[in-house]
Amino acid sequence: MFTRSNRPFDYLQIVRFASVGVLNTAFGYTIILFALWLGNGDVVSNLIGYAAGLVLSFGLNNRWTFGNKQNASPNVIARYVATFLVAYAVNLGIVLAARSTGLMDGPVIHLLGICAYTILFYLGSVYFVFAENTPISIINRHAINGRSEPR
Repeated sequence: MFTRSNRPFDYLQIVRFASVGVLNTAFGYTIILFALWLGNGDVVSNLIGYAAGLVLSFGLNNRWTFGNKQNASPNVIARYVATFLVAYAVNLGIVLAARSTGLMDGPVIHLLGICAYTILFYLGSVYFVFAENTPISIINRHAINGRSEPR
């Protein structure tokens, strides 16, 4: 049996998401370095950097990547934070599991964790956080209203 998703593959959305991720990483890392320079420890600096990056990435992904023209509701913000926490926990779990079992250590395992984080965060953003702004949702909304094609 062959099944196929009817959701269109949105290359531009993926490029935008990746662009936001690169900008977010540079911004967050800069904040971490600045916080370290101010005398904060590693954990506090990391927390400040990730929090600042999360705010920036939400704003850009909400408006630019997923095209939400209205202000974000508290529910969308909560889903975004929850998706981040799940993706970050998986990233951290991969790194810690690989290190504790002795399978892998060093930069390569962090790259694997980052890949898992990115994929989960993108999929969570598309199907959970911003689902009402995805092409299939727009098509379904028009079909429910009696129109077969979006305007």
